[in-house]
Amino acid sequence: MIMKKLPLLWGSLLLLYFNAQAQGKWDLKRCVEYAVSNNISVKQADVQARLSELTLKQSKLSQIPSLGFGSSISYNSGYTQNPQTFALVTSGLFYNSYNLQSNVNFFNFGSLHNIALGNQFSYLAANANTERLKNDISLQVANAYLTFLLDNETAKSAELQLKQSQAQLLATQKQVLAGTLPELNAAELESQVAQDSSAYVSAKSTTEQAALTLKAYMSLDAATPFELDTPPIEQIPVENIANLQPQDVYTLALQNQPLQKYDGLQIKAAQKFVAASKGQMLPTLSLFGSLSSTYTNQAEEVTGFAQVGGSPIGTVSVSGTDYQVVSYPYQTPTFRKQSFTSQLNTAFRQSIGLSLNVPIFQGASLKTNYEKSKLNVKNLELQQQSDNLSLKQNIYQAYNACIAAFQKFEANKKTVQSTKRSYDYSQKRYDVGLSNTLDLLTNQNNYFKAVVNLLYSQFDYVFKMKVLEFYKGMGIKL
Repeated sequence: MIMKKLPLLWGSLLLLYFNAQAQGKWDLKRCVEYAVSNNISVKQADVQARLSELTLKQSKLSQIPSLGFGSSISYNSGYTQNPQTFALVTSGLFYNSYNLQSNVNFFNFGSLHNIALGNQFSYLAANANTERLKNDISLQVANAYLTFLLDNETAKSAELQLKQSQAQLLATQKQVLAGTLPELNAAELESQVAQDSSAYVSAKSTTEQAALTLKAYMSLDAATPFELDTPPIEQIPVENIANLQPQDVYTLALQNQPLQKYDGLQIKAAQKFVAASKGQMLPTLSLFGSLSSTYTNQAEEVTGFAQVGGSPIGTVSVSGTDYQVVSYPYQTPTFRKQSFTSQLNTAFRQSIGLSLNVPIFQGASLKTNYEKSKLNVKNLELQQQSDNLSLKQNIYQAYNACIAAFQKFEANKKTVQSTKRSYDYSQKRYDVGLSNTLDLLTNQNNYFKAVVNLLYSQFDYVFKMKVLEFYKGMGIKL
């Protein structure tokens, strides 16, 4: 039974292995996503955006009428006044008060509303700034990724060049042993093999350094195992240059680029803060109200009345006649300690009123803040003009660089074709003894140099096209 399950088990393990290998490679999308998620500047911008969100929530809630509850407890000894009966007492007095109050801003409410709107635009601007940093990181990672691909292809070409030189050396050594070629030819090829070996080692080192640079942009630990997916440069999609005219790209970039969105939102926020600053110079009318009550251990309440007086207190003789004198009857109240709930009901007080605050002279602080807020709008508008001008200049420069890179790429194609023919002819002449080793190596090195130049120009063209696509709002994709 176990033997029957072994093939299935091995198949599952192999499938898991190949899936792990596929997941282990880093393509551009994975590199960009990791960089955006782990970049410290992006994290800091995200924290600032969340702080702006909290400020926005607070400014919105500040428009709601305020409501507060307060209570105090005290104990007084010695000669003091009862806060309920206002009688002077000498015994210890325990006092407890409760107060519920509210305030509503009626006139000049627009100042608070404009502050909330300004904070809302500031919050949106903070999010746009986060997106701007993400785009910058994405562009840097894409550049480093393409640099790695270029260095990797250069290393492959150097390895191929080394193998060709080694093969030529082996064939020449055989001919030298056979006596058909002089030993000088083998010595010259040995020197070329040494040079090609050095070039290959240097190219491999450059590739490893490019991988470390990419890790740095990604905020990835340098010791982390790292294997990049290396798609052939020919398979990287590139937009048609005719669809990337600089003026059209600039028009789209004004709408799509996060920096331009950030500038626009900053200006809108500043304009709302100008309106809020102006509103703070106007009178403020508020409605306030409160509910309160108190309790003390010295409070008493009347429980009844006792009849006092009405009984004879003596006689009075008037002209020899005796009259009985009776005291005038009256009632005297009887008291007991008043309960907690009864005191709260008895001492319950309500108040309502209007409050007017008119700013007259405050050291010109409100006027100064208003003028500063207007200048801040002007400064942000100038910054927007500067950023738009830089954007347009960068787009036109990128477009001209694309044209130049494309022309250079096409020229290098022809150079590779011509140097390849020269190298092939030189190889055939060398094989039949009609050419010396120096001519062969010269043509071989010219061909290798042309191949490397073609790679550089091709990657340079692709990257510059990707920059234009990025400005157009197409993102970075390989």
